[in-house]
Amino acid sequence: MTIEEKCIDAIRCLAIDAIQKADSGHPGAPMALAPAAFTLWMKHMRYNPKNPSWFNRDRFVLSNGHASMLQYAVLHLTGYAISMNDIENFRQLGSITAGHPEHGLTPGVETTTGPLGQGFLTAVGMAIAEAHLASCFNKEGHKVVDHYTYVFCSDGDLMEGASHEAASIAGHLELGKLIYLYDNNHITIEGDTSLTYSDDVAKRFESYHWHVQDLGEAANDIDVISEAFQNAKDVTDRPSIIILRTHIGYGSPNKQDTAGVHGSPLGDKEVTLTKEFYGWPDKKFFVPDDVKEYMHQAVINGEQQEKDWNNIFQQYKNSYSDLANQFEQNLKQELPAGWDNDMPIYKPGDGPKATRSVSSDVINLVAPKLPWFIGGSADLGDSTQTILKSSGYYGKGKYENRNIAWGIREHCMCAASSGMMLHGGVRPFASTYFVFTDYAKPAIRLACIMELPVIYVMTHDSIGLGEDGKTHQPVEQLITFRALPNIVVLRPADANEAAYAWSVAIKRKEGPTMLVLSRQKLPIFDRDKVASAEGVNKGAYILSKEEGDAPDVILIATGSEVQLILDAQQPLRESGINARIVSMPSWELFREQPDTYRDEVLPPVIRFRLAVEAAAPEGWHEWIGAEGEMIGMREFGASAPSKDLFVHFGFTVENIIEKVKKMVSRKSTLS
Repeated sequence: MTIEEKCIDAIRCLAIDAIQKADSGHPGAPMALAPAAFTLWMKHMRYNPKNPSWFNRDRFVLSNGHASMLQYAVLHLTGYAISMNDIENFRQLGSITAGHPEHGLTPGVETTTGPLGQGFLTAVGMAIAEAHLASCFNKEGHKVVDHYTYVFCSDGDLMEGASHEAASIAGHLELGKLIYLYDNNHITIEGDTSLTYSDDVAKRFESYHWHVQDLGEAANDIDVISEAFQNAKDVTDRPSIIILRTHIGYGSPNKQDTAGVHGSPLGDKEVTLTKEFYGWPDKKFFVPDDVKEYMHQAVINGEQQEKDWNNIFQQYKNSYSDLANQFEQNLKQELPAGWDNDMPIYKPGDGPKATRSVSSDVINLVAPKLPWFIGGSADLGDSTQTILKSSGYYGKGKYENRNIAWGIREHCMCAASSGMMLHGGVRPFASTYFVFTDYAKPAIRLACIMELPVIYVMTHDSIGLGEDGKTHQPVEQLITFRALPNIVVLRPADANEAAYAWSVAIKRKEGPTMLVLSRQKLPIFDRDKVASAEGVNKGAYILSKEEGDAPDVILIATGSEVQLILDAQQPLRESGINARIVSMPSWELFREQPDTYRDEVLPPVIRFRLAVEAAAPEGWHEWIGAEGEMIGMREFGASAPSKDLFVHFGFTVENIIEKVKKMVSRKSTLS
């Protein structure tokens, strides 16, 4: 047995043993892919195990995240800070070796994967960011941005329809430093893939303009695999896919090529038989000393590669000091002094103005000051008003541009935006109609899990979009995203709130921010008569205070409905009812405030509260309490002009006044 074969079997057996001990996991793919993983990590990839975040490292994405023990075993053996104890505690509470790879938990894991297809999509964003930064900063003889993105993917990744979105745009953009290896093992959970799947994968990817290599039955031939990786690296004008016919559970006498080895441990007897097949000692978590020594060469190589790059960057800095400083600023993304000095201030005479239009004003003011700010829409740039006027479109030969035309690919757009953020050096935004977040929800959820500060610009926020009808009118989307941990959702009520909402989004680094913006024009509040929009920073604020010491009722709204409750205040006052008006653009930001501030805005003693929002009412009882009421959407919308829809569904000043009077009447009866 050669040392390379011993290393491969060490990877296999660590995976087998960890899964067996956990009594949970997916041993089949690690057993089949170990030769490919060894070849990539030991012969082609550039990385430094002692500094996993070294910028010019190659990125690796395990899109078939159920094969996580393959990655953990390789990371451990190549010298990352993953101990044998971590391997032995695979899938246990508090362990850094989770069931599926998690970015931020495990050194060397570039992105969280698990839901099939997500890694496939995210990696495209990494390659987009690499090409952009290389175009912006590389100079003749000074390649400071020069690395590959490698992906292992599976049948399941390719069956997920979103893989089409990602493969299509990657081929169109000619992302030559994007290399995939397809684990063609013919098995999914229910059995042989012939049950559901007969695609000609080579032709499929050729039609996407990818470079395709089909290696056939070469899953254990590291020379053939290595040559294929090198061929892929040599092709600079297309992404590449290597199709490798593997045998899931390779070496298991009774389970190889069966669905039984996909998602279940081998069992003690089969482990013994499999290790006999490999010629491996029947010991648990055994790694021979020569394997440790051989694979730890990765540490020495990685430190030298990083040192060499540091020297290249120092020479670059000497020759192009301004560009080098800008490059470092892109990586740090610290906001420069005065970046928001020119943020617009709107007066009633400027309006009415759709908050999507305000968004356009803001991004075009700040983009020249934030060169790392980049993004685009799903074929809706003119409609969501997210085009950066100071730049052209990103594309072949124009990778330096900052407008990304994603096409009608919402899922890929949001997943790839996460990949761009993970890559570093850019801060992406992604935009579409709010209702079409239904196509992007899985990617946004993973961004929340990873706490990535991607900015989502979602317009056409309610029934207010009008005639396109119920298919385009978001009803349940607000509560859907408010239910996600780590995201801040902002639905501003007027132009000034929208400007502050953008300021919040750009400053925020702890997770995604979603701006939910109107298609229709909204009146601009007279800030000389009501509170400053600065209250957006706290999530909710008293827009217009009641007369006297305490309100009889508190009216709360978001977005376009804030104007309605504001308009109801004076008629209620004339009826002898003191109403406090609260604008609440963000539940999440309001939750972050101290109790003293929250009680100041929503005094606990004031139990009669009315919330008004053209969306599903779920969740509002957190703010209105058991005795509060809600005017919301309990059905889908309709096709009609927005003004007619608001009347039809009860979003009127008259309906608000009527409900408040009934509240006060009930209060009088109770007293």
